[in-house]
Amino acid sequence: MRIPAGPLLILLLVAGAAAAWWYSARPHPVKVRVATVERGAVEEIVANTRAGTVKACRRARLAPGTGGQIAQLEVHEGDRVEAGQLLLALWNRDLIARLELAEREAEASAARARAACLNADQAAREAARQEKLRERRMASEEAVDRAQTAAATGRAECEAAHATARVAAARVGVAEAELARTRLTAPFAGVIAEVSGELNEYVTPSPPGIPTPPAVDLIDDSCFYISAPIDEVDAARVRLGHAARVTLDAYRDREFLGVVRRIAPYVLDQEKQARTVEVEVVIAHPPDDPPLLAGYSADVEIVTAVAEDTLSIPTAAITPGLGDVPDAVLVLEADGRLVSRDIETGLANWERTEVTAGLAAGEQVVLSTDREGVEPGGLAVPEEARDG
Repeated sequence: MRIPAGPLLILLLVAGAAAAWWYSARPHPVKVRVATVERGAVEEIVANTRAGTVKACRRARLAPGTGGQIAQLEVHEGDRVEAGQLLLALWNRDLIARLELAEREAEASAARARAACLNADQAAREAARQEKLRERRMASEEAVDRAQTAAATGRAECEAAHATARVAAARVGVAEAELARTRLTAPFAGVIAEVSGELNEYVTPSPPGIPTPPAVDLIDDSCFYISAPIDEVDAARVRLGHAARVTLDAYRDREFLGVVRRIAPYVLDQEKQARTVEVEVVIAHPPDDPPLLAGYSADVEIVTAVAEDTLSIPTAAITPGLGDVPDAVLVLEADGRLVSRDIETGLANWERTEVTAGLAAGEQVVLSTDREGVEPGGLAVPEEARDG
């Protein structure tokens, strides 16, 4: 029996329409970014909350101990100096003259002391002779007594003269100290960072509570460290000797290894809502092309713990749990279904998190959880895959 052509055509059109409707209505898999659960090392990291700073191990902002007019300026910015080298001197001719006067007075006092002691020695010898003469009944008691008194007086005058000489020597020390306050010398070897002042300009010490620019800023550029603020919540995990990684804007993508050398014993509360602890890190092999400069900004990552050969996933794939709700991830199964999986985590940083339970090596977790249609029970394909 033959089906008429008209009804057959209508039947085919209806079947095609039904097939098209079914194809359009069926759920289509969503493309998602995925990451594979891998084995490897995971580090727990603490980082600075604000930019750290490169600081010199020794830096001295120097100024004379007294005010005056600059008479000698022996250095300029960028000069390298040695310890004890004269940097500048104030006008001090009056103090030089006072020192010379004190030295001459000390010399005169020392000479008078020698003369007094010579007289004392002569009086002592005369007293000894009178004593012997008395034993022979050739000198009276009165003569012996006068001689002994003269010897005792001579000894006292000798001691007094020596005391006067010591006072004069002390005056020399005072004059030298006053003169030294007008001379500025380098306490250590380094490079001159800044000079505030010119010849014949007047400089004054800083009044209490009113800081003024130092006359000379001296930096020891042979040793640097990084000072970085760490949030008070994270600081308790940092220990002396912890390994650290340092990055500096001046060196672009280079990374330097270092070690924690100091943890401040107090919390800075300059920002009441972001209290921090200062941590100092020393770079093991500082760069020399170009060398470090004091004041560079730096970021520090301190490794507080390491889990070796453990399962890990990108931290971005985890939906944090709250209270009794555990952390969770979306797993893309082999049939394309998305399944929510509770997991237990260990060490973590902002890139990767250790997974101690809930996942197996080789499984795929979804990173793009914010896309429409990405939910448990949905279909998905990795972005790298093609639709069949």
